[in-house]
Amino acid sequence: MTHSHRYLLFYKPYAVLTQFSDRTEASRDTLKAYIDVPGVYAAGRLDRDSEGLLLLTNDGWLQHRLTDPVFAHPRTYWVQVERCPDEPALEHLRQGVVIKGDRTRPAQVRILEQEPDLPPRDPPIRFRKTVPTAWLELTLTEGRNRQVRRMTAAVGHPTLRLVRRAIAHLRLEGLEPGQWRDLSEDEVMELRRICRSPRSKKRP
Repeated sequence: MTHSHRYLLFYKPYAVLTQFSDRTEASRDTLKAYIDVPGVYAAGRLDRDSEGLLLLTNDGWLQHRLTDPVFAHPRTYWVQVERCPDEPALEHLRQGVVIKGDRTRPAQVRILEQEPDLPPRDPPIRFRKTVPTAWLELTLTEGRNRQVRRMTAAVGHPTLRLVRRAIAHLRLEGLEPGQWRDLSEDEVMELRRICRSPRSKKRP
């Protein structure tokens, strides 16, 4: 790892844009409000209404490997959805869902027996007494636009809250919303190892 490269792990809060500036007239929070390290950029995105892990770096090679879909690294999400999906709905997610005419890659998915220990969201999700919710753990190897939300909606379970828990071996634990830390040298070495060889573009 060269000393000129920085690798930051950031817990993005809800309603923060995954960029350092916002050219719209509306006043919206950006990464600038939380990170004062010059020259780093997000390797991948999280929607404004999503929360959780974001990796930032000035290492162009690694940034390319993490964002190019050929280099399919796993990303794990905790997803709160309306109602509890049955086994056919879960299997549909595992096999891939057709979005805009193209099937997503197979995913790993399971129902969490307990609600994950997460800070309250501000504002909280919309809550309806007549509609129960469930939490899923969903692992993808691609990052299409609003993919998780579109996948759960396609099987009849709209997403209410979405938190990225992991990027490859990197985890959310140890950070609070709005906090960031540098990766250790061992974490960077493992990340570069994971990203070194491309996986096939062909879906299983």
